[in-house]
Amino acid sequence: MKKRTLLSLLATAPFVARAQGWSPDKPIKLVVPFAAGGSTDITARLVAQALGDRLGQPMVVENRPGAGGNIGAEAVARAAPDGQTLFMATSGIIGANKALYRTLPFDPVRDFAPISQVAFVPNILVVGPSMPATSIADLIARVKARPGEVTYGSAGIGTSQHMAGALFAQRAGLNMIHVPYRGGAPANTDLVSGKIDFIMSPLVEVLAHIRAGTLKPLGVTTLRRSPLFPDVPTIAETMPGFEIALWSGLMAPAGTPVAAVQRLAVETAAVLRTPELRGKLAEQGSEPVGSNPDEFASFMQRDIPKWTEIVRLSGATAD
Repeated sequence: MKKRTLLSLLATAPFVARAQGWSPDKPIKLVVPFAAGGSTDITARLVAQALGDRLGQPMVVENRPGAGGNIGAEAVARAAPDGQTLFMATSGIIGANKALYRTLPFDPVRDFAPISQVAFVPNILVVGPSMPATSIADLIARVKARPGEVTYGSAGIGTSQHMAGALFAQRAGLNMIHVPYRGGAPANTDLVSGKIDFIMSPLVEVLAHIRAGTLKPLGVTTLRRSPLFPDVPTIAETMPGFEIALWSGLMAPAGTPVAAVQRLAVETAAVLRTPELRGKLAEQGSEPVGSNPDEFASFMQRDIPKWTEIVRLSGATAD
């Protein structure tokens, strides 16, 4: 056995031990705080199928979109802490929304129990038929030539698309119109039809459109190019330092029994190690993670200040 594998098993052993003795006794509800068909929904449904099989109970996805994910998050924060209601959290809801909204009906840290980080998800800037730009530099020039006219869409106020677009506008000194939708799917539909000009969408949501040629990719928001589209540059290659790195992860209401949290974490990490699920996520441009609750909590502690700074730099607000 390789040294790294042995150390990994030793680190995981306490979590596995504490997970013994809890099993769900009815179907588990997984709340997705965005509309069906979006990036978070697609990832959630893949994980739900595999995780439900391991737990011996079906996992039912319930979409609760609205208010940048806050409606779904609040529903889970108020749910019974029994391990039967989970939440597919995102970097926007946990990291950005506290800085975007004057008040929230929940506390992103205090009201949830971290289970496992699920995946990192790149965003990609794609233009529709109403925008003939061929590069990031060309897009910037065209927006500057039409101040206050070019539109960019998002899955809602405070979502990653909103933050990425607002930060892009701030960094390039652009005057654009933000058009929020109730989810990524309707935003992308309007983009394809030419009703809006561009969007910085999670890659999985626009993958089919890029491959079909109905949307044109100009740049990814991560610092590294996507393995799926190695010829598409990063936005940072034109705008040094530009980065929006998204993530998703499973959470439960605060107060959920430790045994339930640990069992869910162990099984989530296990399904994210399977070649089948890793392959499906990789096909969408996502990078599977699979962490234990302590690791996930530590990651969020480091990540939340980064999103607070992104909100400040972007000048975005949800009120």
